[in-house]
Amino acid sequence: MFSEVFPTLPVRELAAWSAAAPAARVDAILRRGRAESLEDFAALLSPVAGERLEELCALSQQVTRRHFGKTIRLFAPIYLSNECVNICKYCGFSRHLKIPRVTIPVSQFEEEVQKLAGQGFRSLLIVAGEHPKYVSNGYVEECVRIGLRHIPGIHIELGPMETVGYVPLVRAGCEGLVVYQETYDEPTYRELHTAGPKKHYGWRMDTAERGYAAGFRRLGIGALFGLHDWRFEAVALAAHGLHLVKHCWKSQLTLGVPRMRPAAGDFLVKAENCMPDRAFVQTLCAYRLLLPFAGFVLSTRETPKFRDGLVTLGVTHMSAGSSTEPGGYSSYDVNTWTPTGDQPGEQFHIADERSPAAVAAMIRQRGYEPVWKDSDPSLVTEETPVLAGA
Repeated sequence: MFSEVFPTLPVRELAAWSAAAPAARVDAILRRGRAESLEDFAALLSPVAGERLEELCALSQQVTRRHFGKTIRLFAPIYLSNECVNICKYCGFSRHLKIPRVTIPVSQFEEEVQKLAGQGFRSLLIVAGEHPKYVSNGYVEECVRIGLRHIPGIHIELGPMETVGYVPLVRAGCEGLVVYQETYDEPTYRELHTAGPKKHYGWRMDTAERGYAAGFRRLGIGALFGLHDWRFEAVALAAHGLHLVKHCWKSQLTLGVPRMRPAAGDFLVKAENCMPDRAFVQTLCAYRLLLPFAGFVLSTRETPKFRDGLVTLGVTHMSAGSSTEPGGYSSYDVNTWTPTGDQPGEQFHIADERSPAAVAAMIRQRGYEPVWKDSDPSLVTEETPVLAGA
């Protein structure tokens, strides 16, 4: 499991080395057109590589088009609940915050799914805070089944579970599992997660592998940039990606590099942990040269102008028209696809508030094709793997 491998890797040393990696190492990688090791990846995060960002972007674009074509897959997050038993100092759902707590009924979930389907979406990410009451009674499983009546691609981003807990969701038709480590630095992780099941650092780190054993066809991992040094987080996430490519090779891998956004609470990002826009672009390109087959997810945490510029550089998946509040789409204006009022129960405030249609139009203007649907349950014939010992 990755939690056992991670302490043996020189991640901290590579992150420090990347700040002064030699130009000769960067030259060799760019000539080759591929990062072949974690050390190569760290070199691509260096200031020397940053001076050659235009070359790096061109290579990233070439590799992405070779494996994904000129396409961007669109999806929408749909929040079931903001009830949570964890205390996470940076999260708008943290249990110590006084926000309106909501878990939407299945009937409202279906209404919101229908509304999203009417906007063109054929891929959804079901999101919720971590609370046992809605994962132990079949609620999420029922939402997956109902969602599949209207939209063929369902993924989940919930509190981590054991493999046996994921099996009913896979059998219900859920195809993807997303879980972000938030921060790979264990001292920072323990400082920020003070109560609740999320405080178990290593157990969270192995969630993707438990999900793979349950039969998920797609796995998504990431870190929340702004909690710790960005170079360390980038190298750690790259190491995790390499591990999953090796050990969970039957599933498609996607990476996310979300950056902190304003949310309820008073958490402040330290200046030394901020990831500048230029570093974000450089890191995206470095991931593409290291993990050419991996998808890269760009969320509405980023501004419209910045998202527009990244379409051609290595991104493969984008959310659009997002709400981060349970039941948030019920209050969206049907013409502008924006909230009609405040959203006090949201996890964080998004930066790109454009409608799905506007985002799709922007993608087409850049010569790319917005893909609303790239799979169908009727095409999946392989049975869910039988668990060892089950």
